[in-house]
Amino acid sequence: MTASDAGAVLDASGIVYFGNDWSAENRTSSHHIARRLARRQPLLYVDSPGQRAPSGSPRDVKKLVRKLAHAVRLPQPCGPNTWVCTVPQLPYRRVPGVNALNGLLARWLMRRAIRHVGFSSTVLWFALPHPGFLAGELGEKFVVYYCIDDYAAHPGVDADWIQAADDALTRKADRVFVAPPALLEPKRRLNAAVSFAPHGVDAELFGRAAEPETVVPPEAQALPHPIIGFFGSVADWIDVPLLAAVARLRPRYTVLMIGHVTTDVAELTSLPNVKFVGPQRYETLPQWAKAFDVAIIPYRRSRQVMNANPLKLREYLATGKPVVSVSTPEVDRFEGLVRIANDADAFAHAIDDSLQETGRAAADRRMQAVRPYTWDARVLETVTMVTNDMRLKLGGRGEQ
Repeated sequence: MTASDAGAVLDASGIVYFGNDWSAENRTSSHHIARRLARRQPLLYVDSPGQRAPSGSPRDVKKLVRKLAHAVRLPQPCGPNTWVCTVPQLPYRRVPGVNALNGLLARWLMRRAIRHVGFSSTVLWFALPHPGFLAGELGEKFVVYYCIDDYAAHPGVDADWIQAADDALTRKADRVFVAPPALLEPKRRLNAAVSFAPHGVDAELFGRAAEPETVVPPEAQALPHPIIGFFGSVADWIDVPLLAAVARLRPRYTVLMIGHVTTDVAELTSLPNVKFVGPQRYETLPQWAKAFDVAIIPYRRSRQVMNANPLKLREYLATGKPVVSVSTPEVDRFEGLVRIANDADAFAHAIDDSLQETGRAAADRRMQAVRPYTWDARVLETVTMVTNDMRLKLGGRGEQ
């Protein structure tokens, strides 16, 4: 890496970044990338509308009201070199005129926001497909689509609408990055400028789980070992029956679940050796992970999961803890570092085998395997590629 690479910036006055809610409970790849891009040049982070229609739940209603209230505000500072704004969308897309109204509202709000932060030229960077209709509408110099998931496979979304938006943005983008390996070839059929970009990891942060001075949270200190731990969203992609069967097969093991629960977990809460502690601050996850004897990824092997690049896989490995997971294309790439099992009996035996590990050699090997793949390295790689693409594109225009 040269000195110029380390300081690489995009040939624009600012980045307009469309991502998940800035204030979301979970720290996603969208947040990791945006924060590091903002270290290089000014960034306007756009809280994008949800991919599914809101339900009548108090959480969804609160979220919708907050988005509508924030939409009338000008961009607000939210960190060094960073502002955040909101572009809500009316969710009833099948009602005649709603899509046209959403487009007019979004263009007006985004142009106003860009003027307010003083960007004279922009790169649009999409971490979600459905705001992609704005590509080509805001006078940008370049469009990046960083696809981190098979969005149309998410539960509760209008799959046809999301897939159409995903395909359209893939075709429009000047450069597409794809995190899930299973989506790489399908996207290359739509756009030649597609690159594989797996998730990074905050290796320094999660490495604290192995440090003697790291203190386990009080709620975990009282739990009986061995502790089989999970952190992340406890959503529809969690295989609740698998996890319940494992807990029943190993009643002496404590199953510790950390994260926001959005699916039916009654089968788990009825078991005495399963403990839910709710969402915890991202910065404290290494403290919780220090309590784990084994970390687990108990996903349902759905289309969404099979096309995913689970962020927690690298985070678990960075802690040095043994990992047991169901098989997915991305997990299988780490087969020498992760024990893989797809049914309850095999999963329980893989946990047993993990608990037999002694010494530091295996833990060190897991930590070393992901140490080079930091978010800083990932962002440097993408920015360098986009910078080169922009030079070619803009240089070509100058010759015409």
